[in-house]
Amino acid sequence: MDRETVEPRVDRIPGEHAERWVEYHHANAAPSTYVYEFVWDVQEPAIGPFCTDVDGNVLMDFTSHVAAAPLGYNNPLILDRLREFDLVDPLKIAGQDFYVSGGGSPENSEFPGPTQLMDRLVDLTSQYDMDRVFLSNSGAEAVENAIKICYASGGHRAFTFDGAFHGRTLGALSLNRSKAVQRKGYPEIPGVVSVPFPSTQAEYDQQWCTDGPGGNVVADRLDPDRGVIDPEEVAFLIVEPIQGEGGYRVAHDDFARDLEAIRERFDVKIVADEIQSGLGRTGELWGIDHLELTPDVITSGKGLRVGATISRSDVFPEETGRLSSTWGAGDVVASMQGVLTIDAIHEANLLENVRERGQQFRERLEAAAADSAALVDVRGRGLMLAVEFDTKARRQDAIAAALQRGLLTLGCGYKTLRLLPPLDVTEREIELGADLFCEAVEDVS
Repeated sequence: MDRETVEPRVDRIPGEHAERWVEYHHANAAPSTYVYEFVWDVQEPAIGPFCTDVDGNVLMDFTSHVAAAPLGYNNPLILDRLREFDLVDPLKIAGQDFYVSGGGSPENSEFPGPTQLMDRLVDLTSQYDMDRVFLSNSGAEAVENAIKICYASGGHRAFTFDGAFHGRTLGALSLNRSKAVQRKGYPEIPGVVSVPFPSTQAEYDQQWCTDGPGGNVVADRLDPDRGVIDPEEVAFLIVEPIQGEGGYRVAHDDFARDLEAIRERFDVKIVADEIQSGLGRTGELWGIDHLELTPDVITSGKGLRVGATISRSDVFPEETGRLSSTWGAGDVVASMQGVLTIDAIHEANLLENVRERGQQFRERLEAAAADSAALVDVRGRGLMLAVEFDTKARRQDAIAAALQRGLLTLGCGYKTLRLLPPLDVTEREIELGADLFCEAVEDVS
């Protein structure tokens, strides 16, 4: 498969083999959120955003596996190094109880692992004075550990935001406010307060700002004279710089400045959930880098290939048994992929590519929105983009129409469609994907 010339080629989706795989899969799989009957064939050609399904259809993947495959399929900067590594058993080590070496010195390991990944992450967050990392298996675990270290530092209450999504473990679920189905019937952590998340100027003025003593809904509640919550009881405030499941809504700049003022005045810890927005997806290393807001904790996952809770020594508890996990971050290959992904972002200057290709894609989407009554908004940063439709049904129809043309997309929010090309997407690929998407929009319009 030649990345410079390949284009999507679709006979029928789902094809005969895909239907058989899906039926066999669901004979044992618990119900979950499968988006469509696309079955990737891992033994067939795939490169960049292009992949092949079990029926030989060639598709263009603008989901990047919900940002968990930041460099798309079979990127040589990752794959060539992995080919040099001879598989061993166990690959899954007791990552928080044992050390592992990939040969050479720890500063220049032949095959980097968890030690080198933590070193890279401290470097990537040095502007926030972060110096400690706890690795885990997933983004949800990263959030769980963020909750724990903030509670350990003091306080038993927390602020979350309407539309938020932070994972599916019970602690993370307690912070979710995107869909009721995620939380209904499950026990929750007590003391969680939900407040509006302003993305537009109108939302900032009408939902966030108040005439109260603090000037906004959080500061009002924490006000020492007229508030209803003692600031010393608040362990943390958790925020996504761009809400993922909530509809790719970008935090308003003034809202972020208000959070910074709250952090400084009331000594409230800010947890930045960067599981989907981090690692270059927005054109900066972290989504919060776009905002005038200082995080005390950053949670990472997805594109990092492992989970990571990143913070400062004064936030992490000192007792060695407070955080631990036999299998946490113990996957040698996944840790290596995380290091290689970070290195690739630097070596290939992918942040600049994300900004340029993101602007190119956004301009095409905005032009489409200007010509179609079906599209009501285009938003996002870098290559974390979304288009909101006038109805949920139209959004679903657009996903289906794009799929039949060989373009994989995903929904989010209530009636929004998200677009996540790989970070190294090319100018040709953006044009090709934009053409397919615009054709799908014309169909459903």
